Amino acid sequence: MSVTTSVDTRPIAGALGAELTGVRLSPDLPDEEVARIRAAILAHKLVVVRGQDHLDDRAHAGFVRRLGPLTTAHPTITGGQEEAAILPVDSERGNRANSWHTDVTFVDRPPAFTTLRALVLPPFGGDTVFANTAAAYAGLPEGLKTLVDGLWAEHSNDYDYATAHATTGPEGRTEEYQQEFTATIYKTHHPVVRVHPETGERTLVLGHFITKFLGYNGVDSRTLFDLLQSHVTRLENTVRWRWAPGDIALWDNRATQHYAVADYGDLPRTMHRVTVAGDVPVSVDGKRSVAVEGNADAYAGAS
Repeated sequence: MSVTTSVDTRPIAGALGAELTGVRLSPDLPDEEVARIRAAILAHKLVVVRGQDHLDDRAHAGFVRRLGPLTTAHPTITGGQEEAAILPVDSERGNRANSWHTDVTFVDRPPAFTTLRALVLPPFGGDTVFANTAAAYAGLPEGLKTLVDGLWAEHSNDYDYATAHATTGPEGRTEEYQQEFTATIYKTHHPVVRVHPETGERTLVLGHFITKFLGYNGVDSRTLFDLLQSHVTRLENTVRWRWAPGDIALWDNRATQHYAVADYGDLPRTMHRVTVAGDVPVSVDGKRSVAVEGNADAYAGAS
């Protein structure tokens, strides 16, 4: 049975983010309602829907599938759920994404959309901060735009928050998670500026999976990374979301970065993630990203 809704959109910050009301997410939503939600994600980069406690893993994945074909849970991590597209993001497993990143940029086809559903929340802390990478590019000085329009970077899952950035979780779990995360090594060369395939915007492809910029040594790569990343994370380009039970967030992974703030100690925090398969990024001059190690067909080609 189809569900009739009336979607309303309320912006929550100047740079990105909107709260959707008047919708009960379901795999059975009418096509026109799904189209409105998709349009809101593209326009606002991030949308959040409160009060979606009725969703279980099957309904979560079923709704997201209406936005496009799904990836598997992760290129290397087994979700361990009955619904294969579900990735638990569990602080007690050592999985704390507490640095700025765009999801899975170490493969040649990062997800188009990411969705995250709150299951277990700490009584305080645990917010997620999002940044608009299209606004970050637009705000660059012209000289930096000229530089980054032709700049490429190597991304790898062997250079991740689980080692360099993680807050230590329960004893042994962070190390166990890292071993699983890097069970297969992926390396991909992406343009630092990609042309968004649906909006035509230029967005910055940065975040913590970058190991180096092509043609630059390690010291220069780090200096350049810090400079560019600082433009992404300017407060004017961000919004901070305080989670409540039943919240589900949906964002355009091609035009955002995010950071899960690990300020809740050893308290449990569990989310379930589902991602929509993306395409190969294309640079300003029409060149496509190149996988240099690891084959992600099984991850990005799932439905």
